[in-house]
Amino acid sequence: MNRKIPFVPAELRIVDHMPGFFGGPGNPLRNTPVSPRENIAAMFFEKHPYWLPLPSDSTMIIPNLYNNLLGRGGPDGTTDAFGIEWEWVASAGGSIVRPGEPFLSDANEWYDKIKIPNIDEWDWAGEAEQVKLDSRVSTQVSFVNGFWFERLISFMDFAPAAVALIDDDQKDAVRDLFAAMTELGIKLVDKFCEHYPGLDGFNIHDDWGSQKSPFFSQDTAEELFVPFMRKLTDHIHSKGRYVTLHSCGHGEDRVKCFVEGGFDGWDPQIMNDTYTLFDNVGEKLTISIVPEGFPQDASEEVQREAARRFAERFCVPGKTAMLGHYAMASLTPAFTEEVYIQSRKLYGR
Repeated sequence: MNRKIPFVPAELRIVDHMPGFFGGPGNPLRNTPVSPRENIAAMFFEKHPYWLPLPSDSTMIIPNLYNNLLGRGGPDGTTDAFGIEWEWVASAGGSIVRPGEPFLSDANEWYDKIKIPNIDEWDWAGEAEQVKLDSRVSTQVSFVNGFWFERLISFMDFAPAAVALIDDDQKDAVRDLFAAMTELGIKLVDKFCEHYPGLDGFNIHDDWGSQKSPFFSQDTAEELFVPFMRKLTDHIHSKGRYVTLHSCGHGEDRVKCFVEGGFDGWDPQIMNDTYTLFDNVGEKLTISIVPEGFPQDASEEVQREAARRFAERFCVPGKTAMLGHYAMASLTPAFTEEVYIQSRKLYGR
């Protein structure tokens, strides 16, 4: 792919509008030398994009088939494939496991109580007819609830799940459960690749931290999570797709596990120092950056100067970064446009 195509102002011309992320406001499609989808592929697979990717360059889907059977459902609630009831909380705009007695009181109970669903019985072809991918942008399937800690929480509630990770009487059962969930994940990947051939990647959920610190130690993460993460990400890569991580909370102290787990990218929340993360692991893991802010009443030139500094900081040979989704609320049209212009020039050197 030719990165030497020089920037020309005509690239800024808006030629169409794309749907917003998860139904949000639409985004302009500009007259770029390659599509946003091709640019994301150049970043993940060649480590050399045409421009620093913007939040609008990629999107995610959660087909109803997955969301109702392995996700959290919607306003009507759902009972998932394991028999877990999810209840909608309007004030939070999302669902939680119905309060009450957890499905498992001890991780060892899973052998008798949890039946792994046979996803071959699901109507994949029918669901695929309902979901059309936009070939202009890079599309990932979002595996809400994931296969490891979040899934364990759905079975046990948070505190008992956290205890199970360090209880010698439960750890073997947790390990076996994670192995079974990982195999389920592999089968899901195969189904999505078969029925959605235009799919570009997968986004796996597994929240690992609170506002201030991770939920568990580095040793626990390396013992119980990393091997299964790596097995699933290796399989995704064998299908020619990239894989990113959704992990809320203060997870920067566990970023080594994300790298060892084989992920291609992570979109950290704002309590993480994305600048330092880029410096430390940017050659191995694409970090979605939250830019340092500027005054709300800043002039357009101040915004553009901040964007020029930003591009110089993060358009670095051998490292990759994106403008993060968690930065969208603070991004202005002038800042975003200038990041595009400058990154096009820098990557085209």
